[in-house]
Amino acid sequence: MKRIEIAPSILNANFANLEQEIKKVESLGVKFLHFDIMDGHFVPNISFGTPVLSCVSSASNLINDVHLMISDPKKYSPDFKKAGADIITFHYEACSSNDEVLETIEFLKSLDVKVGLSIKPATTVEEIMPFLFLVDVVLVMSVEPGFGGQKFNPNAIEKIKKLDEIRCELDLNYIIEVDGGINDKTAHDCNLAGADLLVCGTYLYKSKNIEEDYKKLFE
Repeated sequence: MKRIEIAPSILNANFANLEQEIKKVESLGVKFLHFDIMDGHFVPNISFGTPVLSCVSSASNLINDVHLMISDPKKYSPDFKKAGADIITFHYEACSSNDEVLETIEFLKSLDVKVGLSIKPATTVEEIMPFLFLVDVVLVMSVEPGFGGQKFNPNAIEKIKKLDEIRCELDLNYIIEVDGGINDKTAHDCNLAGADLLVCGTYLYKSKNIEEDYKKLFE
């Protein structure tokens, strides 16, 4: 079984001491930092925007993994690229047509960032098949986007397996990322299914012993 990568989500960090919170996970050896961007329209919550990303990216050498849970990803992506995004993932469901999905992917590529496409729990892998050869990351939401601390939806496992099968059959190289309800058990299940990168928020940032709980993600 391959070793997965963990992307701590700063949505669950203590913003009163954000620099220390980032150093805490950086000391674990993670390579990615996840930013959940919510607009209060595409999802029923508001998080933070480019000023936070800009401050964090200037204080860290981690890969900035930006997840746009917003209604108009194409409009705001240049601002996130300028603020330090290395990966920009947008939602398939935020687009009104496949043509718009394609236009958004091509636009993000023009910004010189890694391009990710995310799907909600109700969206099938088959719906995004036309785009799998174009993207760098496929983000499977294992909870409904918008709030942290939700329980893992097990239908994500079948999606991960399907994406891994397609990747092997078609010789594609996208990263399979999973976001929502990740803990030591669900991390193991996702790893077995073929995932590469797991977004981990509540489990790490609410941990009483973050070093020990981080190690459990790989057991």
